[in-house]
Amino acid sequence: MDSANPLGEYLRARRALVTPEDAGLPVSGRRRVVGLRREEVAILAGVSTDYYTRLEQGRERSPSAQVVEALARALNLDGDAADHLHRLTRPGPERGRAGTRPEPVGEALLRMMAGWHRTPAVVLGRRLNVLADNPLGRALFAGHTYSGDLLRLVFLDPDARAFYPDWERAASNAVAALRSAAGSGHDDPQLVRTVGELSLRSPEFRRLWARHDIRRKTRETKRFRHPLVGELTLDYESLTVNSAPGQQLVVYQAAPGSASEQALILLGSLTADDPAQHPDDPARHPTPSETASSDEG
Repeated sequence: MDSANPLGEYLRARRALVTPEDAGLPVSGRRRVVGLRREEVAILAGVSTDYYTRLEQGRERSPSAQVVEALARALNLDGDAADHLHRLTRPGPERGRAGTRPEPVGEALLRMMAGWHRTPAVVLGRRLNVLADNPLGRALFAGHTYSGDLLRLVFLDPDARAFYPDWERAASNAVAALRSAAGSGHDDPQLVRTVGELSLRSPEFRRLWARHDIRRKTRETKRFRHPLVGELTLDYESLTVNSAPGQQLVVYQAAPGSASEQALILLGSLTADDPAQHPDDPARHPTPSETASSDEG
């Protein structure tokens, strides 16, 4: 996990991703740093080099909103990334050990999902683990070692690159969404263990985590190569569950009349008689065996 100086970690990581050319600065001579130098960020943000250095080192933790906005511009941060920078400089009250609290999914939401017979839907927790799904959502991700944990599915599952034809994009978005959903993560011991495990087992995860990309899971078109029905191109919309902060309802749809719509219909018919796909509750929580890998960290 990151150090106890999340603001400094974030500034250093984002500084390394901006080149002088990106920032419109002249380049001369040999450079020994990747990205911008501290003094270059300070010039772009209109602050002294000493002040910016104190921010990175954690000796100054409360810059003004104007300084934060100037730093966001200097580092080419977009909306989500700039919002995260503001949160790091204005931390809220401690929320307690969030990782130790259960994340129950409301019965009304489960019933609503169960009624979507042609629409895959899953409810994700803060660590992108599947808290609940409907039958078609279950069928969409079924058959993998980590079907109940989308983060581990991307980085640790042996079938991940076949299942996600655009794997690099899926991986980058997953890590950025994890950082966005988790915030600093210092109050979530399970997140710390998850990041530690993935950093050790996946060089790709380690590389992407070090970038400090921040991107909320909102909407996107995603391609899948399903073992039963082949290629699927689905649009998803991610909705926050206001009754359960931290949970996301992700709903997938195929374009009307498309081959992917027909493939979804076929997938539903192929799994309709599978008892494993239809337990007593048609929209349900994953079983303990499905979430064991996520809980054990």
